[in-house]
Amino acid sequence: MATTFELSKSSDGQFRFTLKGDNGETVLTSELYKTKASAENGIASVKANAGNEARYERLVAANGKPYFNLKAANGQVIGSSRLYEVETSRDAVIAATQLHAAQAEVKALT
Repeated sequence: MATTFELSKSSDGQFRFTLKGDNGETVLTSELYKTKASAENGIASVKANAGNEARYERLVAANGKPYFNLKAANGQVIGSSRLYEVETSRDAVIAATQLHAAQAEVKALT
């Protein structure tokens, strides 16, 4: 299984995408977008920015679990990761995202 983007429509008619890793687990989840075209632009932004180490914001949630945000050049968050048990897991997912996101295919589930 390869890294893929899944583009879907929520129950309120808005769109979002998730980036799924080689193992099928969700790596990133986007915000909700009003249009499909805006969500597709978000995917293009992930592809353009994922290879740049400086675009990753490494954070720790209130419960102590690490996660990350991927940001665009303008500082806007493009996607957020799930919570991880340890920082090394989060950092390994960031490294894999840097290598594979730019080539990930898009599956429209809408």
